[in-house]
Amino acid sequence: MALPENRAQPMVWDVAALVQAVGDALQARFGAVAVRGELAGVTRAASGHCYFNLRSVDGSAGLRCAMFRRAASMLDFTPRDGQQVELRGRLAVYEPRGELQLIVEAMRPAGAGALMEQFLRLKARLEGEGLFEPSRKRPIEPYPAAIGVVTSLAAAALRDVASALQRRAPQVRLVIYPASVQGADAPAQLVEAIRLAGQRAEVQTLLVCRGGGSLEDLWAFNDEQVVRAIAASPLPVICGVGHETDFTLADFAADLRAPTPTAAAELAAPARADCLQALAQQARWLSQRVHHRLDRDAQRLDRIAQRLARPADALRGHLQRLALLEQRHARAAPVWLQGQQHRLERLQSRLQDAGARALQSREQTLAVLAARHAALDPGQVLRRGYAWLNDASGQPVTSVRALQPGQRLSAVLQDGRVDSVVEAVLPAMARR
Repeated sequence: MALPENRAQPMVWDVAALVQAVGDALQARFGAVAVRGELAGVTRAASGHCYFNLRSVDGSAGLRCAMFRRAASMLDFTPRDGQQVELRGRLAVYEPRGELQLIVEAMRPAGAGALMEQFLRLKARLEGEGLFEPSRKRPIEPYPAAIGVVTSLAAAALRDVASALQRRAPQVRLVIYPASVQGADAPAQLVEAIRLAGQRAEVQTLLVCRGGGSLEDLWAFNDEQVVRAIAASPLPVICGVGHETDFTLADFAADLRAPTPTAAAELAAPARADCLQALAQQARWLSQRVHHRLDRDAQRLDRIAQRLARPADALRGHLQRLALLEQRHARAAPVWLQGQQHRLERLQSRLQDAGARALQSREQTLAVLAARHAALDPGQVLRRGYAWLNDASGQPVTSVRALQPGQRLSAVLQDGRVDSVVEAVLPAMARR
């Protein structure tokens, strides 16, 4: 039906103008908003910008979000699908497509502030007690016969571990110690499962694992009792909780951390193909060594057999050697005796020469001593016209000061003695 000509016509908008006007109205009404929801379709472009959808918990509504590089670079965690987060930003319209979107300026895990503070306090206290020291880490059994798994029977982590072991190491037996991995009852059940595995001691390595989730979902593995149970376990423990970027206190207490449950299974047991290859290499090496030893012993046996096969040759060789030694002995005896005789003659000649030289030396010494004795003989002095005076007591007179007139003296000459009387004493000065 045709409209009346006098009716007011509505304003005709240009598409760009209308979209811009809607955007301005949104910014004026919702200039700064905070919203909570679940991440989905998280992508990060080469430019550094992040794009994702924020869904309500029940999935009934969604909101397209964009987080530019500057804001994304300030994140202290890696956003992932399914994670509960709190966003702060402003609503806007993406004009090329006319889509409503939230320009995100800040993001944090939902409720993570208080939990993260509790996590850090407990971590610092347990670290101060030495529960995370590398020195207490035990080596993982390289070739286990059985591996234990502490996880929920309904968890996808159990299927991942079983699948990985079946594919890589089907020879390893898998023992499951079921326990809840999320909720209020999870810590007590995890502690009991770890204690039971250590008590039964039927496996060589224990895996404690579950799939990814938010900080709240993984909180059972930050429980102090669970951490202490892992540290006190008599079995080496590999912890594979969450995804590669997830860290729990159980990871620090375990002997080895795996980024995922599948990686934990791969670290717990080597691949069967690798083991068979190593065994085949060892078998080849042993075979080579055995053949080498057999060849060497065979050569040695052949040499011994050759020596035993010709005993007459060996006896003949010994007889020839004995004959040669006898000849050398027969020739050596006269030569030795002759040498000793010559040596004796030389020694005798040397002894005679030494005796003659010694006698001559002694005679010369005696002549020298006789000459010295003759030179000191007083009779020789008397023969030259000198006299030797003695007083009445027989003491020699050596100075005129000892004489007095009338004193009797004896003068010993060369051929006799003369008795005399001192008539006068004339000192040498008086004679002048």
